[in-house]
Amino acid sequence: MAEDSFGGDAVDEQGQQEDLEEKVKEYVDCLTDKSAKTRQGALESLRLALASHLLPDFLLERCLTLADALEKCLKKGKGEEQALAAAVLSLLCVQLGPGPKGEELFHSLHPLLVSVLSDSAASPAARLHCASALGLGCYVAAADVQDLVSCLTCLEGVFSWSCGVGGPTAPVAHASLHGLFCAALQAWALLLTICPSTHISHILARQLPRLPQLLSSESVNLRITAGETIALLFELAQDLEEDFIYEDMDTLCSTLRTLATDSSKYRAKSDRRRQRSVFRAVLQFVEGGECEEETVRFGLEVLYVDSWARRRIYAAFKDVLGSGMHHHLQNNELLRDIFGLGPVLVLDATALKACKISRFEKHLYNAAAFKARTKVRSRMRDKRADIL
Repeated sequence: MAEDSFGGDAVDEQGQQEDLEEKVKEYVDCLTDKSAKTRQGALESLRLALASHLLPDFLLERCLTLADALEKCLKKGKGEEQALAAAVLSLLCVQLGPGPKGEELFHSLHPLLVSVLSDSAASPAARLHCASALGLGCYVAAADVQDLVSCLTCLEGVFSWSCGVGGPTAPVAHASLHGLFCAALQAWALLLTICPSTHISHILARQLPRLPQLLSSESVNLRITAGETIALLFELAQDLEEDFIYEDMDTLCSTLRTLATDSSKYRAKSDRRRQRSVFRAVLQFVEGGECEEETVRFGLEVLYVDSWARRRIYAAFKDVLGSGMHHHLQNNELLRDIFGLGPVLVLDATALKACKISRFEKHLYNAAAFKARTKVRSRMRDKRADIL
């Protein structure tokens, strides 16, 4: 009976795959429509489909068509359309992987990404997504070191403006550019994880003294991104030189400690909480070399994120895949290779049934978790009442 059921599921799955491919064909056809609204709708639908499903073989056959369509969207589109086109390009690179087709796709659109990213007249959202696509595309598909260095230089040029040339604090940038600076810095940090050690040493000497300026930014996201990048640079420096010593260590640790204990009332409570959490981890690593381990569970498997390099890589893929991250961790050979998860697990009906939790069991678990949270919160309220 189990085998019959499993066979029926396989047939259903094949039917669903065919339906999905038909829909994706329609989305691709709509990318060349005269209406900007239709093109944007097709790009958004394509983005959602590629983030939550795997279609590498199907996409390989349409790689040239997609490249041409995305090129037109990036060239002639405005704002939102350019942003969506860049996001779809990132997903295509994740789907196609580091093979010849993926490399060809990235090379063909690389100049356009740089052009939009460097254009101060382009919308900040379009530039932001082009920065992310440039970083992820290069990480996945660029085989040449010169391509890597070129992308690093371009991204560094974007966020370096926010660091300024001298002085202890960063120049004040318009709030609309904070997201762009974050994206450029995150993409740059991602590429550092695959950068040859000969280049890393020059980058450390140039950027490690400057990045702490961003810790005084008015944007919580930029402060956090800067802190995480500083931790990554320390990790890379220690890989190069075990006894690495940073000259301005006392000042840096003092700043990190302030951010890790910040209780400024003018900041939103959620921002303060997130900032303190990140900077406690950054300070712990910079001072003692200890990196907090994060555990990601998906299906029957577990991924351990135990270094700042792996954190940055995981976050980069999570940003583009969103809720589809677990599906790709289970089934995408590129991600499984990057994170050392081995071949894709093939589970039979019995194994699948064994890993499923019944609705009643989920209810019991959630009820117990809710009860535990209520107890902890009650104790915290009691403590606060005693203090007051």
